[in-house]
Amino acid sequence: MGKLPSRLHHTAYVSKDLEATRAFYEDTLGIPLVATWCETDFLFGKDRTYCHLFFGLGDGSALAFFQFADAEDQALFGPDLPASPFRHIALNVDKETQAELERRIEKAGLQPPKTYTLEHGYCRSVYVEDPDGMIVEFTCDDPRAADGDAERRANAHAELKRWLAGDHTTNNQFRHEEAA
Repeated sequence: MGKLPSRLHHTAYVSKDLEATRAFYEDTLGIPLVATWCETDFLFGKDRTYCHLFFGLGDGSALAFFQFADAEDQALFGPDLPASPFRHIALNVDKETQAELERRIEKAGLQPPKTYTLEHGYCRSVYVEDPDGMIVEFTCDDPRAADGDAERRANAHAELKRWLAGDHTTNNQFRHEEAA
């Protein structure tokens, strides 16, 4: 395939309320606001005025959020999508950072269903819902998972083909003894 992208630059979403978004990501989670761009661009057939926030991550990438000045634009591009735990941002963290985030989430008073934890076996994930209903996942990989990376890469296509053919047997040996 050639050279792969080096890292995520940013991921972008539309926010209903940029101040609520800022307070959640910066004040609650501790992810700093690093840039605010206020712009007007000719997009999709007309001039659209918007504000674009960037919250910086440790590797130089960012979480970005838009809000449109015009109510029609906001409704057209806005965040009113059905909520789903399967549509989320997943950010890699170490154990200490994950523990600190859990403390911050608890201190903010967020409780289930706004936050929950899943032990996937190959990783532990803490989930929290932002003010627009988007799920943010903080994932800490189990150090043992790296040992099987080469095997998982080698078998990825065969495992997909098996699953698509109707064999839905689990292959997560971290959580399911029958797969070991």
